[in-house]
Amino acid sequence: MKLMDFLVGGGVFLIIILILVPVNPMLLDFFLIINISLSIIVLLYSMFTKETLEFSVFPSLLLILTLFRLSLNISSTRMILGNGGEAGAVIRTFGNFVIGGNLAVGVIIFVIIIVIQFMVITKGAERVAEVAARFTLDAMPGKQMAIDADLNAGLIDEVKAKQRREKIQREADFYGSMDGASKFVKGDAIVGILITVINIIGGIIIGMLSSGLPIGEVIRIYTLATVGDGLVSQLPALLITTATGILVTRSESESNLGRDIIDQMSAQPLLLILAGSMLMGLALIPGLPKLSIFALATLLIGLGFLLRQRRAAGTTAADRAAEPVPGECQTSDNLTDLLGVDPVELELGFGLIALADPAQGGDLSERIVMIRRQFATDLGLILPGIRLHDSILLKANEYILRIRGEAIGQGEVLPDHLMALQPEGKPLDHLRGIAAVDPAFGLPARWISKKDRDKAELLQCTIIDPTSVIATHLSELLKRHSHELLDRQQVQSLVDNLRKTQPVLCEEVFPKLLSLGDLQKVLAGLLREGVPIRDMGTIVETMADQAAVNRHPDFLVEQVRQRLKRVITHRHAEDNRLFGIALDPTLEQLILEKVRQTEHGSFVALAPDQIRQIFGSLKQAVAAESAQGRSPVVLAAPSVRPHFKRLSETIIPDLTVLSYNEIDNQVEILAERMVSLNA
Repeated sequence: MKLMDFLVGGGVFLIIILILVPVNPMLLDFFLIINISLSIIVLLYSMFTKETLEFSVFPSLLLILTLFRLSLNISSTRMILGNGGEAGAVIRTFGNFVIGGNLAVGVIIFVIIIVIQFMVITKGAERVAEVAARFTLDAMPGKQMAIDADLNAGLIDEVKAKQRREKIQREADFYGSMDGASKFVKGDAIVGILITVINIIGGIIIGMLSSGLPIGEVIRIYTLATVGDGLVSQLPALLITTATGILVTRSESESNLGRDIIDQMSAQPLLLILAGSMLMGLALIPGLPKLSIFALATLLIGLGFLLRQRRAAGTTAADRAAEPVPGECQTSDNLTDLLGVDPVELELGFGLIALADPAQGGDLSERIVMIRRQFATDLGLILPGIRLHDSILLKANEYILRIRGEAIGQGEVLPDHLMALQPEGKPLDHLRGIAAVDPAFGLPARWISKKDRDKAELLQCTIIDPTSVIATHLSELLKRHSHELLDRQQVQSLVDNLRKTQPVLCEEVFPKLLSLGDLQKVLAGLLREGVPIRDMGTIVETMADQAAVNRHPDFLVEQVRQRLKRVITHRHAEDNRLFGIALDPTLEQLILEKVRQTEHGSFVALAPDQIRQIFGSLKQAVAAESAQGRSPVVLAAPSVRPHFKRLSETIIPDLTVLSYNEIDNQVEILAERMVSLNA
């Protein structure tokens, strides 16, 4: 255990001992001075904190100090009643200081101090703590939603979002604890009053029965000791209660309390001048001390004019600094902001705003967070923030997804309906609703009312809510265009992340063998066909090994795909079997013969009749595979695969084309259909 932990634990144990064990006057004086010192320190800490969480230990500290003060009260009471009213130098000095030469006046002053402590500061701090705790807890959902919105918009990352969530939770815990800790302060004030009454009454009774002194002397001795004891305990209590009130009423600021008071009170110099002028008017009333009023009024007016001159000088300097330099290009910052383009933005018609508004029960923002996490997990790509906003140019129930300002897809949903996807081979003629098409996969569907959900489920329809329709369409569109979202800045982030685990590899490859541009082209080529890029180590190692042979991006992409064959096979095989569509060897040979190389890449120079025959055969094979409930996969020789993929993209953009070298050796290949020129 660390020394400070031991000291804190030992201190709490010592406080408990003080309640039970009598102490001598000198030791009691020492503990009373410690109590006053700790109270002053706590008050100063509460004044100089910029936000409440900087002093989050305060509720626990308040409990410990309250217990310490009560233990000292018990010890001093034991000494006052059992030692003839003598309880040490500190209590005697405080009693003489308050009472002075007049016992009645001293007691009245002491009672006023207790009333101020209990009725004003303690009750006020308790009420403020209660309201602050309630408002903080009520505001938690809104703050959490604001964090999610900033995360979706890309204004903050996951780490910053987690820190802000933890801060909100800590604030709620703190104000909840302060609400309970304020009850300790109230109870301590009540106990202090009771102890004072007990000391006076009990001391007088004991003095009359045992000391033999006159009644007046007994009252003086025990009242003096009681007032001194009460003042010694109430002074730290007053400081701690004041610190409680300051802490729970503090709002977050860049400065401490003193600086905030000075800055904000001096922000309006004209008000100081006005206040001084009004004081001058009071001097006209007969009988008032004119000298004091004139002195204070002059001070306020002079301070007001001084602050006004300083503010004017500061404004002039700021304006002078903001003036354009002659000959300098005067470009407006507002116009520069208009040049920015959001990487990804989702525009919503006004009828769909409720789907994205958490206050109205919309969870589209949460779905977008899940999509971004899914991309990071499945593809290894960190999507940029997706900006959500409404557009008056769209239909009420329409939405559009844009990448860098250009639309890549759109759809229309009915927010108060459900989408029922038509089961295979079962038309939805008996289901009331509005005919539609699933925007993500193009499947026939129907918008139905929520009351017809049970009927649609009996017809084996898949039911999708409007938010899920948008989220699924959004996910599919982003997968299809994920290679367009990968820029050099993201590639640099991926390399920096790889450098943490494989620094030797990165030092060898970048920038000696490969540039960020080379890596970006290869990663984009993989993402274009849905190959994950999570295994950055394998990708970079393969590129480094093959860069000496050929640095062309197409060649490197094919080599990396072959190294990632387990990942690729896992995405397309089931039960160690891969159903595919083979290419006729004659067709493969023809494609290789017709490949033409240019400085911008390669292309296949086939005749129009040959292309029509290939496309016709391919469509038949793909339709037959789809009819079997399988996703079509075309199998080709490694040298033919990239050329056939580019050829097939014109009619079936999402068609998967694999080479035999990209399939794990333990997987059984079942090619029941073939693409040929003779189909």
